[in-house]
Amino acid sequence: MKIVIQRVSKASVTVNKKEIATIKKGVLILLGIVADDTIEDINWLTNKISNLRIFNDAKGVMNASLLDVQGEALIVSQFTLHALTKKGNRPSYIKAAKPDIAIPLYNQFIKILDNQLDTTVQKGEFGADMKVELLNDGPVTILIDSKQRI
Repeated sequence: MKIVIQRVSKASVTVNKKEIATIKKGVLILLGIVADDTIEDINWLTNKISNLRIFNDAKGVMNASLLDVQGEALIVSQFTLHALTKKGNRPSYIKAAKPDIAIPLYNQFIKILDNQLDTTVQKGEFGADMKVELLNDGPVTILIDSKQRI
């Protein structure tokens, strides 16, 4: 599993000109899933997201977590995070999990993060043509791959 996590002042997702999700202060998470991802990957990543100290504390130092600031989260599925670009100019997405594998993992990811944050995690629509708007705060953008824990 790969994520791009962005600290935001606000973010939203629109599908077919209808806003389906919106958050204020928190994180926008772009989530890419591969076929061999497991519950272990989900648990590790959701714990990392909840406790990653990327928010400013009272002294203006990035020393507070999403839990500390009671921030919100918006998760958007993004198979393109697993693009292979070594050959030619057309990316290959063969590593990205097919929907029958990815959708259950995506939903489980949302449920576990929801429980860890003790709030309702907002989400995009899996497989839809989404318009994602955000106001990146900082900017703070971090890439995390659950297969590169060591």
